[in-house]
Amino acid sequence: MKHSLQLRLSQHLTLTPQLQQSIRLLQLSTLELNQELERFLQENPLLERDEGVAEQPIMPANGSTVAEQPPDAASERERERAEEPQSSSAPDGDIFSGGQDGPYGNGSRDDEDDDYPQVAAENPTLRAHLLSQLSLRNLPERDKTLATLLIESLDEDGYMTQELAEIQAMLPEELDIEPEELQIALKHLQHCEPTGVGARSLGECLELQLCALPESTPFRTDALDVVKNHLDALASRDFNRLKKVLHCDDTTLRGVQKLITGLNPRPGRGYGTDDTRYVVPDVVVRKVKGVWMAALNPEAMPKLRINRLYADILSRARSSGSQQLSSQLQEAKWLIKNVQQRFETILRVSQAIVDRQRHFFEHGEVAMRPLVLREIAEALDLHESTVSRVTTQKFMHTARGIFELKYFFGSHVTTDSGGSASSTAIRALIKQLVSSENSRKPLSDSQISEILGQQGIVVARRTVAKYRESMQILPVNLRKTL
Repeated sequence: MKHSLQLRLSQHLTLTPQLQQSIRLLQLSTLELNQELERFLQENPLLERDEGVAEQPIMPANGSTVAEQPPDAASERERERAEEPQSSSAPDGDIFSGGQDGPYGNGSRDDEDDDYPQVAAENPTLRAHLLSQLSLRNLPERDKTLATLLIESLDEDGYMTQELAEIQAMLPEELDIEPEELQIALKHLQHCEPTGVGARSLGECLELQLCALPESTPFRTDALDVVKNHLDALASRDFNRLKKVLHCDDTTLRGVQKLITGLNPRPGRGYGTDDTRYVVPDVVVRKVKGVWMAALNPEAMPKLRINRLYADILSRARSSGSQQLSSQLQEAKWLIKNVQQRFETILRVSQAIVDRQRHFFEHGEVAMRPLVLREIAEALDLHESTVSRVTTQKFMHTARGIFELKYFFGSHVTTDSGGSASSTAIRALIKQLVSSENSRKPLSDSQISEILGQQGIVVARRTVAKYRESMQILPVNLRKTL
């Protein structure tokens, strides 16, 4: 085979490291961005946070680049303050100040000992809560052991998901556990708080809670009859059947229903599930001189700068040993620029959304107009995927609440006049119709579709059902009341 050299031209897309970093930062949420920046701050000594109050953030209003900042003067003042002698500002004889004459002080304050961190109280798990109650009861050791075994079989709602016979079969034969012993251990468990824990069915859970109420509680006897024998009729809103079997009128049945629905069907859900998530909005929307304007939230914008100490060392040293510092300096500048570009893109997209959804800010969900990612992308000369990244896990604070940017996008439904209505607006209309309906004669999906049609919005019954289910609104038979 003869070897030869040939020239060939071809085109291919290459993502530079800087562009890859820009795309990655754009799709991160505020929390994920801060975590990513912490990693960069630990790995790159030329990058640091700008903690100074008077310093400018990385997002200047005129879009200029970030300059290197001088060392923080506040740190210098802190060092000078630390060298000064400490004196107590509390008056003599103040027993709560810890001053020199106070009986609980030794004449000085030790900040490391006195400034205790504020730690949130831990929400105990259901298992820990039950075990702590079990340890305080005067029970035989064998009963405590069996009750502990049953606690391990509870699900997160507090229900006993396994049959006692199955649990008995799993135990070693040499223990010689009788079924009656497990029944006794279950009774001990069911007497623990929260009331209803250890139940094997919804009816038993409600029955345990009703039995714990005083006997003088109104409608308690009829409610016990319902949860034991007619819970399916109550769930299906078969009120005529319930009135026949209970031999009662509407007033009594209404009281029974209110008593049962006031019980807790999931007694174990309140333990060990404290997973509160706090959202820091990226954008704040305000009305300025009659115009809705979007502005970046300063609390969500990290303030970064180049470490001047290392930058000065690098400017004086031009040896081969400073190549690593030069590379880290370039990476720090890239990061600052990409973070700045990230917030600029978020602000541009947010303002474009606000301009198109200004009626929502004035009148609420019913005034939401149809909007797709392509419309914003074409208006800002961006790619659709870029708009998708910007609107995911980015939040906007408005006078009507905090919303994810994705919330303002929705498909359209054709109207009789040839226009279109947003699916979000249709959901809001359905919610309004359901909230204002007669609870004794609730609206069916077909009736809601007809009412929307009278308003010029053509929506099929199955579409109404889909929107209703997405809002977790019960069907018509389950919304009916006495």
